[in-house]
Amino acid sequence: MFAQVIVDVAHSQVDRLFTYSVPQALNVELGQHVLLPFGRGNKEIEGFVVGLSSDAPEGGYVIKSITRVIEPYPVFTKEQLELARWMQKSYHCLLVDALRLMIPAQLRGGRIKEKTLRTVCLTEDLELNETRKLLLKRDGTAKAPRQLEVFDLLARVGAPMAIKDIAEFLPGSQGAVDALLKKGFLVEQGFVTFRRPDTGKTAPAAKDVALTPAQQAATDRIMDAMNAQKGQTLLLHGVTGSGKTEVYMRCIQACMDNNMQAILLVPEIALTPQTMGLFRTRFGESVALLHSRLSAGERFDEWRRIRLGAAKVAVGARSAVFAPFSDIGLIVIDEEHEQSYQSEQTPRYHTLEVARRRTAFFNAPLVLGSATPSLQSYYRAKYGIYELIELPERVQSRPMPDIDIVDMRDEFAQGNNSIFSARLHQLLGECLSMGKQAILFLNRRGYSTFVSCRGCGFVFECPNCDVSMTYHRAGERLKCHYCGHNEALPGRCPSCGRPYVKLFGVGTQQVEEQLIELFPGTKTLRMDLDTTRTKDAHERMFKSFAVGEAQVLIGTQMVAKGLDFPNVTLVGVVAADSGLHIPDYRAGERTFQLLMQVAGRAGRDTSPGRVVVQTYTPEHPSIVFAAQHDYKGYFLYELMQRRAALFPPFALFLRALLVGEDEERLQRECEELGQALERVIKSALGDEAVNELMYLKASFAPMQKKQGLFRYQVLVKLLRTGNTARVLRAVYDYLDENSAKQLIRLEINPGDLF
Repeated sequence: MFAQVIVDVAHSQVDRLFTYSVPQALNVELGQHVLLPFGRGNKEIEGFVVGLSSDAPEGGYVIKSITRVIEPYPVFTKEQLELARWMQKSYHCLLVDALRLMIPAQLRGGRIKEKTLRTVCLTEDLELNETRKLLLKRDGTAKAPRQLEVFDLLARVGAPMAIKDIAEFLPGSQGAVDALLKKGFLVEQGFVTFRRPDTGKTAPAAKDVALTPAQQAATDRIMDAMNAQKGQTLLLHGVTGSGKTEVYMRCIQACMDNNMQAILLVPEIALTPQTMGLFRTRFGESVALLHSRLSAGERFDEWRRIRLGAAKVAVGARSAVFAPFSDIGLIVIDEEHEQSYQSEQTPRYHTLEVARRRTAFFNAPLVLGSATPSLQSYYRAKYGIYELIELPERVQSRPMPDIDIVDMRDEFAQGNNSIFSARLHQLLGECLSMGKQAILFLNRRGYSTFVSCRGCGFVFECPNCDVSMTYHRAGERLKCHYCGHNEALPGRCPSCGRPYVKLFGVGTQQVEEQLIELFPGTKTLRMDLDTTRTKDAHERMFKSFAVGEAQVLIGTQMVAKGLDFPNVTLVGVVAADSGLHIPDYRAGERTFQLLMQVAGRAGRDTSPGRVVVQTYTPEHPSIVFAAQHDYKGYFLYELMQRRAALFPPFALFLRALLVGEDEERLQRECEELGQALERVIKSALGDEAVNELMYLKASFAPMQKKQGLFRYQVLVKLLRTGNTARVLRAVYDYLDENSAKQLIRLEINPGDLF
């Protein structure tokens, strides 16, 4: 038997299969993680078996043998191996890079091991009464009371007990256990256990929820797609509070009843605790959690539970799409419009595309859910590429919250320089006096967004990145949110030397400070990247807010979607314009989605909700349509704008990004690449279709420097036609032939254009 192996080395020169012989004593299967000799020095490295054959390769080469298998089971399924090959081709990456996405990082190099729980039990064939007498004095009292207590406990239980459980039941018993082991009265055993994250363990008991007619129709339609086994993609467009999660859970239950597995993806790690709580309550230990905030041991064991068949449902953020199930019956992507589903690291995959590939393999449906679907997904649904399912109303006929638009220009003209408009101030006071809760949303963390000198106009910028630094009140520091550089805030301008340094802009820290000044004694929680870095921070905050330990939750976009707090009746959007005027054609769409999502956090129970949107551009269509809860109206408006400008979905952006330390060399290589790509693309299109190349420019990127490296780009705009796939393949082939795979980052419709 011969194995085709990809070695676990991320380099283009070894991005190919190597053949090894399989010793008769080894049981090697497809997908196995193995140790093998490699190179001239036969250094032992790890690799993955991606093919098996009984035929020796031609050419008379000396074939080395696999040394040993590392895990007793394959770490990849056959479907995952095919998925990795597809990713290698589709995302222009190394095969080993695609494979690494599908296993815990600590699995490689033996950096994590299975956890063994120490247990003890009474020695077999022990005569209990006679042995117990050996632990007593002549007067019947215990020679060592704790040893006798341990002995009696194990005798009553009649089964092995974990040493840690004995210590919990009988504090200070570790020495007694050791003594009994030494005397031979106990024997030590052990069994492999799983490290489980605590997330969701304190969720409320599940309720028997009656579905609305629309929910029932949506559930039935998804189940029909599961039974049809055609690999369909369905878009579930449901307004906030319409009960999409209950539809997901009903369909996943049906999936489990048919002995198949399911994956539910959420866009933010912040959303997993609440979602996981609901799913654990409903499905118990059949649910596994996968995301990057787990400890190494938890992530390894949750992956192992899935791979060994102990878990049937995976819930998690983007990386959970690679959960190692062998019979997937359903994949659900909640809040499918979110930018976080696009990976910003190599391989630069999009979760939706990977999920669609996996469901196609298993002939299972892919369900995309959102109150504000991406324009591209809704466009596909309207034109029959996806099937559209709608939940147009909230459960129990609850009304959508009223939205007030406040023109902050008028507030300034009336002498109000506060963060809070008069309307938001008034409604906050009413909300707090009635014992209700509020959410304040601002997509800017820190205290002030930038710092400048009023004397000369100098702006404090990061020395490593082409951005201004944000002021953080804690420690009086200036911080870069891209590379992490930080420095003390000086008292004088480093440019002109005058003491006219002033803070500009507003961040979540300042919102919290001014709120407490306006409403002394108000208990607040601030949720942003600065306050949620520690493990389980999100869950602790959500639990605290859910039980009323805080009256106001202040946060960035992590508080804007998916959360369900019945007592929240007021949402304040402090600065609706913060993402509206950035140089990206999707800025309006993303602002609209954020406003609709955060507004949906209000009025989700019996009390009606209210939303205040503060803005300097109240006439902007993204804000006007959001205030009217009019998704379809906004879709038609934005689609006309995209068609007129020939932006996606009618066109495609292709960006080749070059990053390096030598700016002059980078600029020269960028210009050369631009000229080469123009020739390649025009040749692929031919004379008749050459006008489909609408734009090509080689220049510095909008963010010219990031994390100490200069950034240049070739930006291409192509009309989307039947020729597009051929053009992309020609570009990929050119980059491969010129050994540029690792030097140039190629992006198709990149998540951002910075």
